[in-house]
Amino acid sequence: MPEDFDWEGAFRMVTRHGVPRLRDSKQLTAQQRDILYEHISTHGRLKHAAAFVEAHVIDAIGIVNAAHEAAALALASLGVSHSKVEVLLDAGLRVPEKWQQRSFVRGDETIPVIALASIVAKVSRDRLMEELSSRYAPYALETHKGYGTLIHRRIISQLGLSDIHRTSFCTRLRLSRKTV
Repeated sequence: MPEDFDWEGAFRMVTRHGVPRLRDSKQLTAQQRDILYEHISTHGRLKHAAAFVEAHVIDAIGIVNAAHEAAALALASLGVSHSKVEVLLDAGLRVPEKWQQRSFVRGDETIPVIALASIVAKVSRDRLMEELSSRYAPYALETHKGYGTLIHRRIISQLGLSDIHRTSFCTRLRLSRKTV
């Protein structure tokens, strides 16, 4: 994100009253996230990317390492030089050491580029779940977006895990993997 990017103008598009403020993507409605995602995508001066790590990889290396891997993959896909940018991250994330990077607690609520990255990540993930919903129709991914909601847990209890479910997340349910 360029230093002079008007993030307040972007958030003004989804602010009804008062001064626009940064918000974590989970504090926005789906409609607000979609508006901001489209703005990010069509702006021209904003580079963005999202990357996904498959469930079996997450089970093998753990969710924290998988988050680091996804961040590194997304960053690599941007095609920017590590010597020309500084990577700002929400607390806990990191990218390969060749990148100059800083991490911020509650960065998605205080740092504009992290807030926008949070929106890109959430919208990309939700859209992936919507795409997968036709292949995995019995799991109703389009409704809960793969989050551990009560309805999602009940469906898994009835059907078992599909190949896109993380076994490590569901081990307490003691469910077997099934192919749908």
